[in-house]
Amino acid sequence: MIVVTGAAGFIGSCLAAELDRKGTHKVLIVDDFSNQSKYKNLDAIAHLDKIERDDFIDWLEVAENVDAVIHIGARTDTTEFDYSILEELNLEYTKSVWSACVEKEIPMIYASSAATYGNGEFGYDDNSEIIEKLVPLNPYGVSKNEFDKWAFKQEEQPPNWYGLKFFNVYGPNEYHKGRMASVIMHAYYQIESKGSMKLFRSHNPDYADGGQLRDFVYVKDLISVIQFLMESKPESGLYNLGTGTARAFLDLAKSTFSALAKKEEIEFIDTPTDIRDKYQYFTEANMRKLRNAGYSKQFYTLETGIEDYVNNYLSQNKYY
Repeated sequence: MIVVTGAAGFIGSCLAAELDRKGTHKVLIVDDFSNQSKYKNLDAIAHLDKIERDDFIDWLEVAENVDAVIHIGARTDTTEFDYSILEELNLEYTKSVWSACVEKEIPMIYASSAATYGNGEFGYDDNSEIIEKLVPLNPYGVSKNEFDKWAFKQEEQPPNWYGLKFFNVYGPNEYHKGRMASVIMHAYYQIESKGSMKLFRSHNPDYADGGQLRDFVYVKDLISVIQFLMESKPESGLYNLGTGTARAFLDLAKSTFSALAKKEEIEFIDTPTDIRDKYQYFTEANMRKLRNAGYSKQFYTLETGIEDYVNNYLSQNKYY
């Protein structure tokens, strides 16, 4: 059995669906299932058992025949500034999952984040040597980095464990995310409804408007890497999960217009003041560690990922 937490959400539901289709393991999904806006993420999945998030730790402590726990569940709102909420869900809850996996000798994969890197003053290398130095720009990033630091201090660890530093993930099943959905999804709906789209203006003199750079990674690549880690079992630790290539938001916008075969009409607006001083202008994953571990599959380019997402999911209102 493979357990996927956060399984009603964006990444978790795509992963659960893929594991279910593969059919080599029974899949148990964990989440707070009270959010009805996420229900459609699970409609296409045929064979799933589920358990509520609040009941999961007690269940796990006595469970048998669990082959892996993939802990995707988290409070992912980067505009949440009440750290107590993030501390409870992203830090303390993950510690409980870890402890149960140690006790039961279950391999564990959990979602860290590129938000841990802050402004990138120490680079974007997925090693344990810099995590004590990192200064995330928001409480969400702090909560993720605090768990990474805690994990490396533990003498008792799951038999194999991997903390995945997700960069800017996009893809199907993010319809429910509202403001926190990918720029690609927002771009699609703006272009379809108005024939134009808005991008944040740069408030950093080193970057032109639309020239802010991020490592955008398609959710299908995340799923592929997670399956590789479960099967190959490389050395435990932190692993970046981006493409290794930073791309401009202007490239993203142009690729979305291209996928829709529409003329480019782009407007720049001020970045909201509540996130302006916490905004990352550049992220780019160093992917050497994962490649050295044996992962050889090519990642979707921004253009091919957007084309697949727009034409096979967004334009059809389709789920993964």
